[in-house]
Amino acid sequence: MASSSSSHPPPIPPVPDAGGENLDHDAQFPPLPVLVVTEPSQLPVEFLNPSPDHELVVGLDCEGVDLCRTGKLCIVQLAFPDIVYIVDAIDGGKAVMEACKPALESSHVTKVIHDCKRDSEALYFQFGIKLHNVIDTQIAFSLIEEQEGRYRAPDDYISLVSLIADPDYCGVEYAKEEVRLLLRQDPKFWEYRPLSEMMIRAASDDVRFLLHIYQKMKERLNERSLWCLSVRGQLYCRCFCINDNDYADWPPLPVLPVNFIFNLSTTVCLSCIESDEGNDDGPEEQILTVVNVPPGQMGLVIGKGGSTIRFIKESCNAEIFIGGSRGPPDKVFVIGSVKEVRKGAAIVRGRLISFY
Repeated sequence: MASSSSSHPPPIPPVPDAGGENLDHDAQFPPLPVLVVTEPSQLPVEFLNPSPDHELVVGLDCEGVDLCRTGKLCIVQLAFPDIVYIVDAIDGGKAVMEACKPALESSHVTKVIHDCKRDSEALYFQFGIKLHNVIDTQIAFSLIEEQEGRYRAPDDYISLVSLIADPDYCGVEYAKEEVRLLLRQDPKFWEYRPLSEMMIRAASDDVRFLLHIYQKMKERLNERSLWCLSVRGQLYCRCFCINDNDYADWPPLPVLPVNFIFNLSTTVCLSCIESDEGNDDGPEEQILTVVNVPPGQMGLVIGKGGSTIRFIKESCNAEIFIGGSRGPPDKVFVIGSVKEVRKGAAIVRGRLISFY
């Protein structure tokens, strides 16, 4: 077990279901002990001091109030195989978050997370943490679907609850209705202290399945998709963390592999193998492009009922995200292969130019 200092309270034993019922999935995936962390010394030494001699894989999630650059990050959950740490960013403050920074930025600690964009944004703008070496299970699911020839709509992103329920990964019903209701009633739910039993169980459940899901996904992802997953994860982490130096202070992106043997008769992730000239010579570089939209003109990109943005997404094999009300406003982020990103960005710009 990843141990903590003996001078601190022991981990909380596995907590019963937040709704007071024993869920069927507890037999197959028993709840893990949980340690609420308010001091750096409560975290494992190998996490605090990442090293190539002790490579780690941890599940990661963040909770907060309107989680984004301007919201409030309240907790960071870290799932190890035998324990969950809930890092309390309120009671632990800056000191405990600074202690997590080396691991969250390290290439020696793999962070498994579901939809990293807003979590990364909050970590970056509130604590100066550049989230790195991420495996995003939302991206991985889409790559597996594409790799295996199943079509999904451009904005049909699987939720964590749906992923856990998928029989290919966990096959368990993950009930969060009571917590969702409380969040709707009181958006400051994660800000209250002390953390209640329900809060601890809900926070733990959001990460304790991730390592199992990651292992299942690794068995299905081919080498090309694994590379695409690693670089897409880094681009997603940067997505809403736009700065003035074009991400020059962020860790470098994974290098383009040179040892792939391409079998063009096999269905693969096309965004990873289409060259800029349209020849299937090898995996193409993945990029992030930011398109600035004049203030007040985002409606032209979105269109009535979202019709225009849907058309743009359907016209290119790239991921397109809008900062929206939580920011960054008036910007469109396009992620994918060079060819498809250029196509998507050109359509966005063309839509704005045609208006004038």
